[in-house]
Amino acid sequence: MKNNGVPTIFDAHRRQLRRLRAARTRDSREAADYILADMIDDVSDRLDFMQMSEGRAAVLGDLTGRGASELRGRGFTVEEPGPGTLDEEAPWPLPPCDLIVSLGTLDTLNDLPGALLHMRAGLTDRGLYIAQMLGAGSLPVLRQVMLAADADSPAARIHPQVDNRSAAALLQRAGFKSQVVDARSLTVRYSRFDTLVGDLRDQALTGVLADHPPPLSKAALARAHAAFDAMREDDGKVTETFQILALTGWR
Repeated sequence: MKNNGVPTIFDAHRRQLRRLRAARTRDSREAADYILADMIDDVSDRLDFMQMSEGRAAVLGDLTGRGASELRGRGFTVEEPGPGTLDEEAPWPLPPCDLIVSLGTLDTLNDLPGALLHMRAGLTDRGLYIAQMLGAGSLPVLRQVMLAADADSPAARIHPQVDNRSAAALLQRAGFKSQVVDARSLTVRYSRFDTLVGDLRDQALTGVLADHPPPLSKAALARAHAAFDAMREDDGKVTETFQILALTGWR
């Protein structure tokens, strides 16, 4: 059972709708996926380094299907629960896995410590857990733009973010052995503010806070565009940064 004392920071229903919308978008047209692509590449590099292949695996949060495909190519038998079909804050519902990979799902869970406990419980005795998530320091441009848009009435529009030290402590608290957390930066350059927002929507990275901020008025949206334009570099583009945390732990 879930702990009713866990603070509700994120709206679980909105979170599920966000991922379902992103999945439908991917079915209808070519959608941005560079965050997931980077995460999948990093997981592949780690498995190459550890020379891990074969076994039973589960991949959570991969809207592209590429992560599961790569694991099958390595000899894994792969479970790939779709959006909204597996609740990470509930006990692990599948048979124990030798490898569980979580892509971009942890940063919007209310009970992150509980989820990590469930992930560990879902592993075989020598199983490996690899999670990729956006961490502290992500989206500094969007943060500034939203502050400018809200002017004298700032609203909480950016998700709280986990840093390296906190992530390592959470893995340790969940009982993972040989836990490692490291971070890397991914920078993306945008010509238009609308493209940044659209790319976030395509990758299920838009807001799902339980305390819904008010929608931007026309005046606020105009201020957002002006703030974005003020940050243009010599070539007319704006550089946004994504800090990606990689969490690795053995049961």
